[in-house]
Amino acid sequence: MIRLLIVDDQSAVRQGLHMLLTAEPDLQVVGEASDGEGALSLTQTLNPDVVLMDVEMPHADGIATTQALRTACPHVAVIMLSIHDDARTRERAEHAGAAAFVPKSMPAQVLLATIRQVAHCLITPRT
Repeated sequence: MIRLLIVDDQSAVRQGLHMLLTAEPDLQVVGEASDGEGALSLTQTLNPDVVLMDVEMPHADGIATTQALRTACPHVAVIMLSIHDDARTRERAEHAGAAAFVPKSMPAQVLLATIRQVAHCLITPRT
């Protein structure tokens, strides 16, 4: 079972992701946060395998939060989600330590495949 934390400031996005993810037999949503501070706190408390992190959020954005998570919880993988699919946003996500980047415009199957691929890498590290 892959344990997931959803982080997005828009409740409709969180609800949609929650519905999509819980329909999958190998995925479990363990929590949701609406900002970076909540993401940090819940990640430390709930210990998810993967955090789905929106790039743009108030207070601490997804980039800054991902950097903080990589320090505080290096065993947790972050998949960045964004409405922006440009080289600069992808570069910022990679530099922050995100394991993957998925534009929000991609089909759900791309996100699901990315989650599974990232989680598989956590279980079977590259040599």
